[in-house]
Amino acid sequence: MQVSEIKDILRKCGIAGAGGAGFPSYAKLSEKADTIILNCAECEPLFKVHRQLLERYAKEIVSTLNLLTDAINAKQFIIAVKGSYEGAINAVTAALKEYEKGKIKLLREVYPAGDEIITIYESTGRVVPPGSIPIEAGCIVYNVETVLNMYNAINFNLPVTHKYVTVAGEVKNPMTLKVPIGTTYSYLVSLCGGTTRSDVQYLSGGPMMGRLANPFDIVTKTTNGILVMPKDHYVVMKRKQKTQISVKRAMGTCCQCRSCTELCSRHLLGYPINPSAFMRCVSSKVNDTRAVLNTNYCSQCGLCELYSCPQGLSPRTLIGIAKSELKKNGLKVEKLTEWDNVNPERDFRVIPMKRLIERLDLTKYNISAPLSDDEVKPKEVSILMSQHIGKPAEANVKAGQKVKSGELIAAYDDNALSIPMHSSVDGTVKTVTGTAITIAVD
Repeated sequence: MQVSEIKDILRKCGIAGAGGAGFPSYAKLSEKADTIILNCAECEPLFKVHRQLLERYAKEIVSTLNLLTDAINAKQFIIAVKGSYEGAINAVTAALKEYEKGKIKLLREVYPAGDEIITIYESTGRVVPPGSIPIEAGCIVYNVETVLNMYNAINFNLPVTHKYVTVAGEVKNPMTLKVPIGTTYSYLVSLCGGTTRSDVQYLSGGPMMGRLANPFDIVTKTTNGILVMPKDHYVVMKRKQKTQISVKRAMGTCCQCRSCTELCSRHLLGYPINPSAFMRCVSSKVNDTRAVLNTNYCSQCGLCELYSCPQGLSPRTLIGIAKSELKKNGLKVEKLTEWDNVNPERDFRVIPMKRLIERLDLTKYNISAPLSDDEVKPKEVSILMSQHIGKPAEANVKAGQKVKSGELIAAYDDNALSIPMHSSVDGTVKTVTGTAITIAVD
């Protein structure tokens, strides 16, 4: 297939990265790349979805990677998977026998291996220039579910209507479910037998990078997991801490030990992000403009805040606020042509996943969450118009209109970075707003 043909299919089927920021997949595909990487690092603790899908659909995923590699005339595709994912490794090893350009790369059990910048380095030894995107290092990175969606689109013209979501934590039966996009979190938790206690807090995403959520939040194309935690758990309390308190604690407690910087995943690759220098600005009001500007290179992985700091301070949160302010004021990320070498001590400073789970008191939640493809049928779904980076889709249906699963309900702007939305259920449109379409299920 031609690259243009594949791009057209991916766009019309509404495929975006099935996790992270949701970058439209068609826009990533480029003939500038010589390597396509499948990211199966399962970055966050507790979540199982990528390894489960790779084990079950290895043939489909590997064949699609080969198709993409041939289409852009790339040299190779790499399956980057952690060494402990034995089922996925065995399935991929068998599937790769048919494809000369494919190989498997076993990743270490460290955090944040799933950060695509880290995945690229661990898989190829290449460093993406600070401020740039993977294509500048000759790489394209897709996660497992994204490529599975590509397979369905290319072979069967199926748009994205469902999402695989791991539900873990304080639920009776942790599971990975295939659910219609637009389903509420609370419904998914009910399918897992409900919560094991009443005083719980929902997180959208994992313990390191997830955000506080509520039971009525809805599944989007980028929802990988829902974590149900006790309200007084450390990972919850850190997110509830007020910014003013975080600043005052930094002013009164930061001892400039540099642990946040010495263990920073991006700093160890040579990126100029320096959390300790930034915290010095916060704690003593030192005028260090460069330290503030360099927060733009932070990946928000959360290590500095949830693991490194011996004082329990909040560098990630404060850096996130600084990044937002820089963006509001039009200060874009600077693309660097020169930067430091990879720290020679990097291999000794990476954080073992097992140790991270123990430190965060998550061991009791690190259990099996079996994958289920059983039909999930909520009473209604609410489909957001913006589930991706770029211009939101625009609704082309009206209240009272009957729709079928897979039917186009919101079109993309052909002149912008944009993808469409499709109904995830058979039903009747209840409401249409500028931000969402709610559909009552038949």
